[in-house]
Amino acid sequence: MPDLRTSTSRGRWVIAATVLGSGMAALDATVVGIALPTVGQDFHVGVDSLQWVVNAYTLTLAGLLLLGGTLGDTHGRRKMFMIGVVWFATASLLCGIAPNAPVLIAARALQGVGGALLTPGSLAILQASFAPEDRSKAIGAWSGLGGIASAAGPFLGGWLIGAVSWRLVFFINLPLAAVVLAVTIRHVPESTAPGPAQKLDVLGAVAISLALAGITYGLIEASGHDLAMMLVPLLIGLALFGTFLVIESRAAAPIMPLSIFTSRQFSAANAVTFVVYAALSGAVFLVPVVLQVVRGYTPLQAGTSMLPITVIMLLLSARSGALAAKIGPRLQMTVGPVVIAAGMLLFLRLPGPGNYYTAVLPAVVVFGLGLAINVAPLTATALAAAPAEHAGIASAVNNDVARVAGLIAVAVLPVASGITGEIYLHPVALGHGFRIAALISAAICLAGGVLAALTIRNPAPEVCADVSPAEVSCGLDAPPLRSRIRTKLPDIVADHGS
Repeated sequence: MPDLRTSTSRGRWVIAATVLGSGMAALDATVVGIALPTVGQDFHVGVDSLQWVVNAYTLTLAGLLLLGGTLGDTHGRRKMFMIGVVWFATASLLCGIAPNAPVLIAARALQGVGGALLTPGSLAILQASFAPEDRSKAIGAWSGLGGIASAAGPFLGGWLIGAVSWRLVFFINLPLAAVVLAVTIRHVPESTAPGPAQKLDVLGAVAISLALAGITYGLIEASGHDLAMMLVPLLIGLALFGTFLVIESRAAAPIMPLSIFTSRQFSAANAVTFVVYAALSGAVFLVPVVLQVVRGYTPLQAGTSMLPITVIMLLLSARSGALAAKIGPRLQMTVGPVVIAAGMLLFLRLPGPGNYYTAVLPAVVVFGLGLAINVAPLTATALAAAPAEHAGIASAVNNDVARVAGLIAVAVLPVASGITGEIYLHPVALGHGFRIAALISAAICLAGGVLAALTIRNPAPEVCADVSPAEVSCGLDAPPLRSRIRTKLPDIVADHGS
């Protein structure tokens, strides 16, 4: 029976271990985007390689996230959390010493494997270790402190890149991992899911990972002239995705039970998640590059310029979640994407004249307000709509939907907007392509708002009344924190990234 208290020394150490562990992955996610232009210039590579620097990590994370949660439940959450931390740190070392882009991309893929092992464990440890009456406090502390890590990421990354090298972005994970391991070994208790060990759906995990790899490779290759290089992997990926669905329909213990999608609200919320996070991820990928290449910002200036988004999220997300609990999520899930789209339209001014306060800050503020309006209700709705018996898997699925949306967006958006090859090194050409990308992203976000208006329904007031605003978070940087109402926190998931 879990019995830790947040007021005790050991309880605080357990929170510290999970915050630092998941924060390590969150920090990595925020700083890599700032490092992309420097990496590209250092290795003399085109946009396709930079896309893979981002997507190699997301690919293995999204493909193995569900399996990672199951491994923790079966073999020990503390054990898998520690293995994930060691794996992530080792891969970070490989990233830092990478002599060329292919090695960096391979190391980033290994980082994603580590992330798939450690991120589900961070929340599962809190769920399994703390007494029920202290669980929300522990999760709230985890969420708040994790938000600080995300907020510090762009500033810290920009400073490290400018002062020393982009390689320190990865080396910084090594001392963090050492601290996490020391605290975990000394203070974190072991736990497994009650009942008989669940059979691992390895076949399903392999199928979805290869499917995402084929689809992503085909989409990135769409910028080339060889049609076969695009169509062959794309068709193979789609075929493997169909195979994955067949496997899940027949598996005794599937990593993604298809029956969960019988809930119309759950399916609708995940559809909106996919559309909105596709638009968000494309913008997040390109904006730091444009700030540095087109506007001439240093990595530190680029990282700092995006900081208001995180500050707005920290200040307003809890209030947005509380409002959605009172009035229902439909209005905010409809209006939020519209505000995000307005922010993306303001980003059209980035390649033009003006200083930070006239050309950058208005877009950043409106974009952040849209996220604050939309993210908490979106995540909470997806998780609350699933049946109680699928609480954990619902959280993992919603997290994975956001990750896959980002994976596809980063592959497609540069190609669709003409940002291919080494165009990102030429300010005028990059600025022109970015304007197209911003318009596409804004249109996709508007479509997400329309989709929410047409498909999302406000549940009865009592269904949402117990959703704590501290228990939802952004799929870009952190996991959804709770997957059903008035029940235990799921054993899951993920850095919902993202």
